[in-house]
Amino acid sequence: MKHGSTLFLKIAVFLIGTPVFILSIIGLVSLIKNPANPEYAYILYPIVIGMFLTTIPFYFALYQALKLLGYIDKNEAFSQFSVEALKKIKICALTISSVYVVLMPFIFLLADKDDAPGAIIMGAVPIFASIVIAVFSAVLQRLLQVAIDIKSENDLTV
Repeated sequence: MKHGSTLFLKIAVFLIGTPVFILSIIGLVSLIKNPANPEYAYILYPIVIGMFLTTIPFYFALYQALKLLGYIDKNEAFSQFSVEALKKIKICALTISSVYVVLMPFIFLLADKDDAPGAIIMGAVPIFASIVIAVFSAVLQRLLQVAIDIKSENDLTV
């Protein structure tokens, strides 16, 4: 397979990671230093800490996606390494979802104090997006494992 066949997807991974990096460095740090409403700061700080914590599995999942694209470039897409990368992406997505589930009471308190019911929906979006990614990677992991098993059976047969 040509090296450039996954170039677009690699660029997309970097384009996904860049705004998150900028927001986590500039946006969240400035939010901690200057909260919009200082009387809500005790509710806001756990949310900000949780958002910082979710960047770790997020970037690890992006790294695993880059590794998976590298396997595809090397014609090793149907290997156990690809299955392991998909498994790690699934675990990262479930971790992100779990952190946001833990943050939901704080988001609910903030939405209640600020009278902003839309904040609850904004807090639920990462939960459902992460679950969708986890389910998608679990399905791909299972399909890839079945394809590897069929390939190894065919290699043994011939």
